[in-house]
Amino acid sequence: MNRHLSAATAAGELDDVAPAWDGDNGQWWDWYMSLAENGAAPRLLEVPPPDPGPLPDDDAVAAELEVPYEVPPGVVEAFAADGFVVLPGVVSPGAAEVLRLRLADLLGAAGTDSGLRAREMLWLADPLVRAAVLSPRIAGISAALLGVETLRLYHDSALCKEPGAGRTPWHRDAHHFPLASHDVISTWMPLQPVPAAMGPLSFARGMDTWRLVEDLPFDKVGTSYDRRVAETLREAGVAVHEEPFALGDVSFHSTLCLHTAGANATTRPRMVLGATYYADGARVVDQPTMVSGDWQLFVPDTAPGEVAASPRNPVVTSP
Repeated sequence: MNRHLSAATAAGELDDVAPAWDGDNGQWWDWYMSLAENGAAPRLLEVPPPDPGPLPDDDAVAAELEVPYEVPPGVVEAFAADGFVVLPGVVSPGAAEVLRLRLADLLGAAGTDSGLRAREMLWLADPLVRAAVLSPRIAGISAALLGVETLRLYHDSALCKEPGAGRTPWHRDAHHFPLASHDVISTWMPLQPVPAAMGPLSFARGMDTWRLVEDLPFDKVGTSYDRRVAETLREAGVAVHEEPFALGDVSFHSTLCLHTAGANATTRPRMVLGATYYADGARVVDQPTMVSGDWQLFVPDTAPGEVAASPRNPVVTSP
């Protein structure tokens, strides 16, 4: 039994995720983080705070994110082949620090069982987060990588992995998002440098690599699924991109891309602003499951099978 599950979500077989999630998304994150295999607690590494220089005001950050980003040659092709890309200099050090401070205020200091503090839909509460999440710069990169003209927002995510917090389990977002489309892309914008010890996002290379694990039974109670995915990737010789993030780097990954994130074995919190976008016209799947959390918070007043186009799913505009 997993203590984060209600009687309704724990019922049935270990791989039975058909019940709807019946808690909030903070509880969902505590449950999901409990599915990652972790070793002994590491000794925390001291890391210095970043020095971003003079900080811009909110208007300057928003203006920066209005400017198009020139996607380098070969990046679109690399994304199609690998399922992810990491791009340098998407945000300036000053903009990253301003966003980090804002997310710290918005998340507050409440503790969690997992050591991961998370909130979604902050774009509805804060103009600066709204400017970042709906920015033409991020939208332009995302649309170019997917090769679609019009994207909508699924949700944003403020993720703070506290010192000592453990791994995020191996997964692919298509298993989570209740969207009947593979034209879905997620961004991961760390708001400080992320050395290896801080737990950067890591990706299994290959857009179709997920097929190696599609028949593995999911374990909603323990860590066996996470362990079996890692074993399968090793046995198949799949290359895993697990590189540090420099300040200003932003990653973009497909909903099909298998990915994980390491434990934060440093003395500083790891703050990230993430967001997920999907091609306009996508529908909600016919049977959302507990793995999608409280998805109706993100796509309200929309029934399974209907087009996901609520007021909380605005069109994001490329430059």
